[in-house]
Amino acid sequence: MTGGDPAQPLVTLSVYELLAAVSARTPAPGGGAAAALTTAMAASLTAMAARFDKDPDRAPGLAVLADDVRDRAAALADADGVAYARYVAARRARAGDLEQALDGAVAVPLEVSELAERIAVAAHTLAHEGNQYLRGDATTACWLAAAAARSASGLVRENLTARPADERIEQARVSADRAHECAYRLL
Repeated sequence: MTGGDPAQPLVTLSVYELLAAVSARTPAPGGGAAAALTTAMAASLTAMAARFDKDPDRAPGLAVLADDVRDRAAALADADGVAYARYVAARRARAGDLEQALDGAVAVPLEVSELAERIAVAAHTLAHEGNQYLRGDATTACWLAAAAARSASGLVRENLTARPADERIEQARVSADRAHECAYRLL
């Protein structure tokens, strides 16, 4: 990424190395990785807020959910660059399965939008019903998740520009709308 191994997972980079990798004149990591990592950060904040929640029926489940989303979103940050590179290569070569490559480039941000929605819902719950001293952290998690969902939804739409009726565009938009609704209800 920053002079090191391009196959190095993004989550193993220092924060500064990650920021440098994103700002480099390369197609990846880009918006998809940023949306995925933002989802992972929102999930981490949600997990922390859940671990401070005193409700024994709610807290453990929300912490596990948030940890699972964090791990999956972090993996998607790297998967996004791989999927996009495959799509670009297939498009340039005008050979191979361009449809399959496009599906891969759409699948990652679509999943990110869905994961971000799940975190926005969980964070919203914790902001309203969890430990009052973690309300700001849960609120931040909710807004980060909403932004990630909206960003990922935009990437799905962008990747499917030639197919405006593709149902995945609406699926991603619905996830983003739900995540934003959770965040706006915190105002």
